[in-house]
Formats: sequence, structure tokens, C-alpha cells
Amino acid sequence: MQELDVSNVRELEDFLINECMYSGIVRGKLDQLRRCFEVQFAAGRDLTPDQLKNMIETLSDWLGTSDRLLHQIQEKIKWADTMSEVNKKHQKEFEDRVEEAKKSIKKLNNLSRQTLTYGGMTSFSLNLEE
Repeated sequence: MQELDVSNVRELEDFLINECMYSGIVRGKLDQLRRCFEVQFAAGRDLTPDQLKNMIETLSDWLGTSDRLLHQIQEKIKWADTMSEVNKKHQKEFEDRVEEAKKSIKKLNNLSRQTLTYGGMTSFSLNLEE
């Protein structure tokens, strides 16, 4: 009951009958006086010697495929990390250029607000908004 995480005998009996006996996994008798289940038949899960070679080949293929997949995933992660660094560098360069452009525009804006007079001609004024 502990192994199956069942709290009472009735749940255990229901499990044995409905999940095990009806599905053909086991055949047997419930002995309520001795509180046990006498197994008369249990479906085997063992491989025959002929099946063993095929099972080893299948598992070896699976292992090889898994290793290749893991390698490909690791390569994709490296690529993604590299691209992330490149993107961060480009973003930083872009932000620096934007800041330089803002400073240049601010300087032009400050210069254009000053009135210049040359030989009787009055000024020009260039007003740029930030």
C-alpha cells in the first residue's frame, strides 16, 4: 500500500482488480483473511536473447542521435551568445552616435540663437528643436 501510495485496503483491491487483473498484467486471488494477493500469472517484461541485440542497437542509435542533438543545441547556444554580444555592441555604438548627434544639434541650436551682424546686415536665426 505504501509503494502504491494507497491509503486503504479497498483502494488497493480496486487497483489490483481494475488496473492489473482486467488489463491482463496479473492473474491471482485476493486473500482477505491473510491480507495478501496470491499471484498465479504475471506478464513478463524480459527480453528474449534474440530481442536483446535489436534492443542494444536501438538504444545505441538513440544514444548517438541524442549526442548529435546535444552537440547541435550547444552550437546553437554558442551562436546565440555570439549574436547577442554583436547586437549589444551595435546597440551601444548606435546609442553613442545618437548622443553625439544630439550634442551636435544642441551646439548648432545654441549658435543659431546668437545674432550675428556683418557690415550692416542683420542676423540670421536658425531654430532647431531638440
